[in-house]
Amino acid sequence: MTDSWERARKILGSAGIPPDRLAHLRPMGGGTYNTVEELTLTDGSRYVLKTAPKTPGLAHERQLLVSEADFYGAAAQAGVAAPRVLVLDGDTLLMTLCPGEPWDDSLTDTEVPVLRTELGRRLARLHDITGPGFGYPSGALGPLAPDWRTAFTTLYDAVLDDARRYRAWLPLPADDIARTARSAYAALDEVTVPRAVHFDLWQGNILVDRTSGTPRIGGLIDGERMFWGDPLADFVSLALLGDIRKDDAFLAGYREAGGRAEFDRSAGLRYALYRSYLYLIMLAEAVPREFGAQENRWRRERVGPELLAALGEIDGTASTT
Repeated sequence: MTDSWERARKILGSAGIPPDRLAHLRPMGGGTYNTVEELTLTDGSRYVLKTAPKTPGLAHERQLLVSEADFYGAAAQAGVAAPRVLVLDGDTLLMTLCPGEPWDDSLTDTEVPVLRTELGRRLARLHDITGPGFGYPSGALGPLAPDWRTAFTTLYDAVLDDARRYRAWLPLPADDIARTARSAYAALDEVTVPRAVHFDLWQGNILVDRTSGTPRIGGLIDGERMFWGDPLADFVSLALLGDIRKDDAFLAGYREAGGRAEFDRSAGLRYALYRSYLYLIMLAEAVPREFGAQENRWRRERVGPELLAALGEIDGTASTT
């Protein structure tokens, strides 16, 4: 407890906020990697402090807070609700607190499509923001690349190496997965402009604000997985273990705001590649995070088949002309 308070007071001082104004500190749930705490000051203002762990992780999980800060900068440029960075200091990040609670099953059947449409519009605006190169801003896997194929194949090879290194359970040998993925790599050349991609927009990272009575998107949070790349990659976590092509409300909002969401052969291959990449991460991370038996069983039973389905879609599409 003492260490947490001392760390919080230090980062507040770096932000120009008198440390003695810290009145309350509490852990925040929902995070799966970094330590996240809510800071409340004596005047009632609230902030979020995120601290990176010292434990082993996947190759791309170094300097994640650098990527997160870049995401919030991109969101600010796009006018998309997200935390505002106050201080990034090594392995700690202090930011503002967005209103709302994580998206959950309490939303009604009438509210969901309205919010999905709003979410689509916001993502289209975010995807207008371009970066200086392709890949993770953190530099964890090397400098940004000049082309998307180089960047993404580096990402993909890294997570396969992680799976091998940790001897993670996979539904197929890593070499077989790599061989299938390579058959779709030519489709990556269609992407020529690096755009802001959150890549972790499952419901827990989308806040819903009800303060006005009508639910609205309060903010997009936990941007630590952000990279500069193909906007299509964001569609994976937005329909985690599902298929964004069935989300008519989201796609309508996305297209209405100028986003491109046409699933031709090239886009279909890329979408399958990005699904397989995320599901590989979800299986490989199980070892260093030391999940329990129940969580590991869920990942084998739910994530494993989705990885196979994505690879099967690549096989089926890449073999046609």
